[in-house]
Amino acid sequence: MFKKIAITSIGAVALFLSATLVYADDHALKVVGESQDVSGGTVTASRITADANGWMVVHRVKENGKPGPVVGHSPLRSGENTNVTAILTSSVDKGDKLMLMLHGETGGTQTGILEYTLGAKEDGPIKVDGNLVMAVIEAQ
Repeated sequence: MFKKIAITSIGAVALFLSATLVYADDHALKVVGESQDVSGGTVTASRITADANGWMVVHRVKENGKPGPVVGHSPLRSGENTNVTAILTSSVDKGDKLMLMLHGETGGTQTGILEYTLGAKEDGPIKVDGNLVMAVIEAQ
C-alpha cells in the first residue's frame, strides 16, 4: 500500500514540475513571427509576450545581421499579445529581412510615444541574458 502511494505521489510531483516548466517557458519574454507578405504596408508578429507595457519595434536587418533603422512600431501591453501589427514607415522590398523586436517603455520623457532611435536608451530593446528578444522574418 505504501509503495503504491509513494509511486503515485512521485508521478504527481513529476507531472506538476513538467507542467510548471511548460507554463514558465510559455510565459517567457518572446517574439514569434513568420515570413510574410508586407506589400500592404504592414508587418505582423503572431505572438509577443512582454513583462510590461512597451513596443514591438520593426528594424531593417543590416548585412551583418544586426538591427538597422526602425521601419515601424506598434504598442504592446504587459502579458500575452497576439497578432501585433505595425504600419511600415519605409518601403520594404520582397526578400528584405526584418527584425521584430521587443522594446520597453522606459527612460524617455513621454509615455505612449516611442522615443527610441537606433542606439538610444529611451524605450530601448529588452534583453534576456544579454540577448535581444526578437524574431527575424523575410518580407515576401
